[in-house]
Amino acid sequence: MSNNSTMATYCSFEEVDRLMTSLELVIYIPIFLMGLVLNTLALVVFCVLLRKWTESTIYMTNLALMDLLLLLLLPFKMHATNNQWSAKHHLLCSFLESMYFVGMYGSIYTIVCIAVDRWVAIKHPFRAKQLRSPQAALGTCVLVWFLTLGGISPIYGFRQARDEDFHCFHGFSEKGWTPAVVGCLEVFGFLGPALVLVGCSVQSVKTLKNSGQERRACERIIYSSLCAFLLPFTPSHLAILLQFLVRHGVIKDCRTQTKISLFLQVSMSLANITCCLDAFCYYFIAHEVRSSKHTYRARTFSQRKTISTSDV
Repeated sequence: MSNNSTMATYCSFEEVDRLMTSLELVIYIPIFLMGLVLNTLALVVFCVLLRKWTESTIYMTNLALMDLLLLLLLPFKMHATNNQWSAKHHLLCSFLESMYFVGMYGSIYTIVCIAVDRWVAIKHPFRAKQLRSPQAALGTCVLVWFLTLGGISPIYGFRQARDEDFHCFHGFSEKGWTPAVVGCLEVFGFLGPALVLVGCSVQSVKTLKNSGQERRACERIIYSSLCAFLLPFTPSHLAILLQFLVRHGVIKDCRTQTKISLFLQVSMSLANITCCLDAFCYYFIAHEVRSSKHTYRARTFSQRKTISTSDV
């Protein structure tokens, strides 16, 4: 539910809020159940079954942890959709909101790291031996956690302390809609990562095709990362930009404001589907790791057979 009272004196958003009380549950429940199963399975596969810590598996494990953080906060969002929280839970709400955005933008930056890692391995295979390593991947993941935790910390100030009950995850104060905040969110939270992701993906696919090698599994990882980023986050960040224009009086038509309010809430809800779309990345990475293990075993067996034959 959105707190739009400051946007327009004569516009009513009660109908939008009533619709979202039911629609959010319809969106969240399948995403929560499916995402919880898929990301738990991913951790089991990468940490228990494969037990091969490559750069790809480390990034995928971090992505699954980010997705699980976001998913575990969805029950609180579902509760806040239809229930008001007591004023004494103000700090708890601020903490949960912050962790939710850490999971969301942590996922974004982890997907970008996967694309850059692929680009280095494909575009610069000789330098990749010096640049890529499991230790470097682990350090990058730790850095992503620190950056997102630090970047999201100002959200604590977006929730105004009040004496009355409130809806958590809804109705940020005007501090959250300043040009500086929205500009940083759009540039560093979406546009910058999107340009890096698309640029690395295009160059990687072009290099693979020019090489003439059969690298379908690698291309699938690239395309799945693109889908997991662009499909959920493009509409939601476009909606944030439009809502910013409404908040600052650029868009004044009441009917348009109502449509933007609905678009914002629906797109932000659907952005959580990234937790399910990431499963395609998990599958292709797991398939690639298993294939590389089989190739290594076959090569080792062939070498041993050649040595034993030569000894005879």
